[in-house]
Amino acid sequence: MKDEIKKESEEQGKKELRDLRKRTKEYALRILRLYESLPKYGAVHIVSHQLARSGTSPGAQYREACRAKSDADFIIKIEGAFQELDESLYWLELLIDGEFVKENQLKPLCIETEELIAIFVSIVVKTKARKNK
Repeated sequence: MKDEIKKESEEQGKKELRDLRKRTKEYALRILRLYESLPKYGAVHIVSHQLARSGTSPGAQYREACRAKSDADFIIKIEGAFQELDESLYWLELLIDGEFVKENQLKPLCIETEELIAIFVSIVVKTKARKNK
């Protein structure tokens, strides 16, 4: 019975990893679509360019983390992903506060950014806790 529970838990963990891989890719595509919709001149272009860079990075970093050679390597890559997400949230806030894009248009993307940050922070906390046992 214990082995069955362990196997089921491992399968659930693998499914969650696949889901996060898909979710970060969809996030990057949403960021790129936003970038394409914004003007390519002035201050908004500078902000949107930075957003495109930081918003597409977490998915790539997460994929790298999945191939990490150690817990320490894994943590570094996951921390990098959530730092990029936090930076993306900053650029989204600038687009809103600068009145380049209406808040209601970016609110779903801001919520997704915050949710992904929370997920990545949780992963780091759990990995560090497991490592310290």
